Amino acid sequence: MIGDQVYGRRAVRELIRGPREVLELWTTERALAGEAWLRDTPGVRVQVKPERVLTGAAGTPDHQGVLARAEPYRYSDGHELAAQPGALLVCLDRVSDPRNLGAVCRSAEGAGASGVVVPEHGSARVTAVVCKTSAGAVEHLPVAVVANLARYLADVKGPSLWVYAATAEADRSLWDADLAGGAAFVLGAEGRGLRPLVRRSCDEQLAIPLAGRVQSLNVSVAAALFVFEARRQRRA
Repeated sequence: MIGDQVYGRRAVRELIRGPREVLELWTTERALAGEAWLRDTPGVRVQVKPERVLTGAAGTPDHQGVLARAEPYRYSDGHELAAQPGALLVCLDRVSDPRNLGAVCRSAEGAGASGVVVPEHGSARVTAVVCKTSAGAVEHLPVAVVANLARYLADVKGPSLWVYAATAEADRSLWDADLAGGAAFVLGAEGRGLRPLVRRSCDEQLAIPLAGRVQSLNVSVAAALFVFEARRQRRA
């Protein structure tokens, strides 16, 4: 199959609902019988293939009997995302695991975030794995790639957009911060944290208070806590 591949039932369903053009759609007989939406895809012809064919094309058995080919993913402009009134951004520093990026996108989209921003080098991009892990959330959530994350943060921060670094060493708790205005949360990869220059580009550092013996959280879990706390404060 030529073009961007997307596999997994939820990922492909959201692909069809999203803005990208779907060029081809393969499914197994079992998936077609079990998923009613596959029998109602206007403008997209469904082709029934043996499961081994889908596994060979996807390079993994995790396709759940559904595989699509779509036009390339369209990245957004990071500065335009930051300029939105009341912007709510998640910025990831060197998060290279596509499953983590997918999980972050799923939480960010669920919280109604403006988008996710990643640096050009050392970070995961939107791939089939990201699409599946996000359960298709990337089809509805803007993702931007910037050349230099530290410079980007220095450019976009201001009175209408406060930039927060998520660090375990911070003196101030997430629960004590006023997140009702525009906010960009900057998180690093587990075990590596934020690069010093990226951290210095932030306005403030916030920590997630932990009560257990394990003193760290997966980056996707941490991102979810930040964006949903910001959303809670805005609704309050």
